Amino acid sequence: MAIHPIEYRYGTEEMKRIWGEEAKLQKLLEVEVALARAEADVGLIPKEDAKTIAANINKVKVRRVKKIEDEIGHDLMAVVLALAEQCGDAGEWIHFGATSNDILDTALALQLRDGVDILEKRLKGLKDALLDQAVEHKHTVCASRTHGQIGVPTTYGLRFAIWASEVGRHLQRLEQLKPRILVGQMSGAVGTGAAFGPFAREIKERTMQYLGLDAVDVSNQLIQRDRHAELVMFLANVATTLDKIGVALRNLQRSEIAELEESFGPKQIGSSTMPHKRNPIKAEQVCGLARIIRAQVEPALLNNTLWDERDLTNSSCERVVFPEVMILTDHMIKTMTDIIQNLQFHPENIRKNLALLKGINMSEAVMIELAKQIGRQQAHGLIRKCAMNARKTGKHMKDVLLEDEEVSKHLAQDEIERLMSPDNYIGTAVEQVEQVVKKLRDKT
Repeated sequence: MAIHPIEYRYGTEEMKRIWGEEAKLQKLLEVEVALARAEADVGLIPKEDAKTIAANINKVKVRRVKKIEDEIGHDLMAVVLALAEQCGDAGEWIHFGATSNDILDTALALQLRDGVDILEKRLKGLKDALLDQAVEHKHTVCASRTHGQIGVPTTYGLRFAIWASEVGRHLQRLEQLKPRILVGQMSGAVGTGAAFGPFAREIKERTMQYLGLDAVDVSNQLIQRDRHAELVMFLANVATTLDKIGVALRNLQRSEIAELEESFGPKQIGSSTMPHKRNPIKAEQVCGLARIIRAQVEPALLNNTLWDERDLTNSSCERVVFPEVMILTDHMIKTMTDIIQNLQFHPENIRKNLALLKGINMSEAVMIELAKQIGRQQAHGLIRKCAMNARKTGKHMKDVLLEDEEVSKHLAQDEIERLMSPDNYIGTAVEQVEQVVKKLRDKT
């Protein structure tokens, strides 16, 4: 019986496989094999027994491990005993000198490595989708909004370039994060390595080499959770970027604005009772799930405040936190990429909203030009007076400017008309888009 929405509604099969029971068991067994190989290398256990252990890991099944755990009440020891059953006398060497979290935390690093690879691929796909829209719409002039009010013109290309640049920074952060989270340990009961004797350091290094991981410099009974907290905070940051994009797209799809909208299938239903509805449900889903990711930051931080050399308060928590944040973030990035790739633009509404204030939003352009002749402060006061007059009377700003004797004294009619055109006042927006695209395309 499926209970959690991850089981039936959210997440890609690719990411969910990593966090399933079978995959986790496989990682635990891989770590046990790597440990046995490392111990055999230094002569701590017989080489033939290490080979026997490695040859039998595919015979260990989740069902058997669960049955043993029900009997003994220890999840990792159940894995050890299930493998030992398959290995005969060689089974006595499995897990020699190790503590549970040597295996659990190192296996977690292997899961995270696979998950991070998927997230990196997804982020690159989102970045490229945003860059494609930035290029497509670098000349699409539109109304900007600050405080929810229309400001001077901007371009859709610039908006998408800003978002793409942010995703590019997330890719940088992820690359910087990898060395801190993709690490394993093999340190024994409380981190001293005493059970491994004089070979402790070599066993740790060799085990990690077999697994393709870096080894922690130092640890107690578990890898310190500042590393994992950083990962969760990173994912919360990514989720917030997706949330921000989703909020912007939802606002731009409002009936009063309607400049763009999510794709809407030919048989898609927007409302169970209002047949006309075309709701931004995908963006809303992303925004909603972002709250779940951010909510996991505090548990991840608290998982670092354990008693002495360790306690178990992080364990139950992490069984929920890691699958949720990895699976849901992956789902959100994929969903947002689909939204961006399939956006429907409405140029007629973009132009309509650009002209909605009857030229008042072009006040800065006129003020800047006028300031060159009469000074900035005087020009600001004069154009503000004209703008308030236009707002009050409902006249077009151009007409108010032409009627004002002081303005007309310094600016000719054709100059005022030129300054009132939104297409003439986008500054370096196009060049900025081109620079961002060049920079980020080179880093794919």
